[in-house]
Amino acid sequence: MSPAPAMPPGAGLWLVRHAQPLVAAGTCYGALDVPADPIATQAAAQRLAQALPKRVIARHSTLQRCEHLAIATQSLRPDLVIHPDDRLREMDFGIWEGHAWDSIGQSAIDAWTADFARHRPGGGDNLAELLARVAAALKDARQQARGGTDVVWFTHAGVARCVRWLLAHGEKHMPKADEWPLAAPAWGQWEIHGLT
Repeated sequence: MSPAPAMPPGAGLWLVRHAQPLVAAGTCYGALDVPADPIATQAAAQRLAQALPKRVIARHSTLQRCEHLAIATQSLRPDLVIHPDDRLREMDFGIWEGHAWDSIGQSAIDAWTADFARHRPGGGDNLAELLARVAAALKDARQQARGGTDVVWFTHAGVARCVRWLLAHGEKHMPKADEWPLAAPAWGQWEIHGLT
């Protein structure tokens, strides 16, 4: 069960990470639409359904590992209305998707970390684009929370790290590889950030 974090004052943004995906350990999967463990998804939904406040605005990544958790939570909380949001999807790693990280090659990884925000790993998204779309979603969440209503995102570790970065540094400062936050909710867990 997730530890009960201290609730920030005002409305909160709940960043809920999908349950453990059914993919081999060490596989690169960002935009790859892999399913999550259904038993772990149901267990996470049960914990979350009990923890969420009465009034909440819910958005989910359109990747099935997040959508299934949102639907499972809604089945336990019929008052919860969920909406898909492409901005909450994980980073796309292009041709790296589905390959073992060990097979990608150190020179390709080094090229990414040398220009961490602008390089397109595997030819997919770059971090600057991911930060921009998460920043747009975060702006909408702040507006939705003006009346004191919490917002919940069913999303991914990369999006959670973007929120941490944006809350600490804003949109103008682009991160270097050694500055990027590594902390994110564990599979099927969540963290809460203040929105007001």
